[in-house]
Amino acid sequence: MSHIVVERSFATPQSDDDMKIVADRERPCLALYNVTWKRSLIAADRKRMVCEYEAADAETVRKIQHEAAASFDRVWVGDVIE
Repeated sequence: MSHIVVERSFATPQSDDDMKIVADRERPCLALYNVTWKRSLIAADRKRMVCEYEAADAETVRKIQHEAAASFDRVWVGDVIE
């Protein structure tokens, strides 16, 4: 599995409820495509976010974002540096 990063930006600050709505739409797609959400980081101004997933490839995560109607700027494969 690869580490896939999704970058998101928002015109207005996102509330916890805003993020829960998207997560609820995304959850069935993650299961369907065997993708695991690992973590998300949201900027202090709540207008930018990055999310990490484990998936076979970036295209699968792009497909999930589209199916869940989740806005995003970029999807890319990354490596974890420890």
